[in-house]
Amino acid sequence: MNIYNINNIKELIKDNPYVGRGIIIGKTEDGSKAAFAYFIMGRSENSRNRVFTFKDNVLYTEPFDVSKVQDPSLIIYAAVRDIDNKMIVTNGDQTDTIYEGYKAGKCMHGSLKAREFEPDHPNLTPRISGVLTFNDNDFTYEMSILKSADAAGSACNRYLFSYNALPGLGHFIHTYVTDGNPIPTFQGEPERVAIPNDIDEFTNDIWTGLNENNKISLYVRYIDLKTNEIETRLINKNK
Repeated sequence: MNIYNINNIKELIKDNPYVGRGIIIGKTEDGSKAAFAYFIMGRSENSRNRVFTFKDNVLYTEPFDVSKVQDPSLIIYAAVRDIDNKMIVTNGDQTDTIYEGYKAGKCMHGSLKAREFEPDHPNLTPRISGVLTFNDNDFTYEMSILKSADAAGSACNRYLFSYNALPGLGHFIHTYVTDGNPIPTFQGEPERVAIPNDIDEFTNDIWTGLNENNKISLYVRYIDLKTNEIETRLINKNK
């Protein structure tokens, strides 16, 4: 196995029924743009009853049909927020934990010491997070996963990955290995994936690669490293 292999995101996920929620961060092949994507999937009616909305420069998950909401605690949250020279993307309300931590002078890892995996027994869904930090027409990025140490949820293991942004390379972290009962938690390091220059190509590869029955929403953002111009794509299965 070539540990430096770079995967095509569509080929990586296309035969996997359930990777859960996923974050991809990296730099375009020509080195000109930072890129990130966040998607959500769902198996239950409560999880599938969601859309992404963008308000006041924040990306939220919100109910598609408010009358069908059963438990909003783990499915409704701010997923993407900006602060100073940083962009935060996570799969839960730890977005706000990291955001408030930066305001208080903490780092991402320090802020997340107050958080653990989600209390959704028996799955104990990991909390995944990413932060892009921009400086001098370039950026670095960090990714984090908070996972249960055992099936009982008796302790939380915390993993932090720090990256220099390299042209054409991104890293992909997701909550689950695949479908199951309980759902098996993501294992190992974030996976290496290609980041194309074209945002529409990247968006299409992710969206068409995700399982048709379980995919819900996708948000993609490209940021020009010289001009700071932002380009976005947002797809909701529920319309």
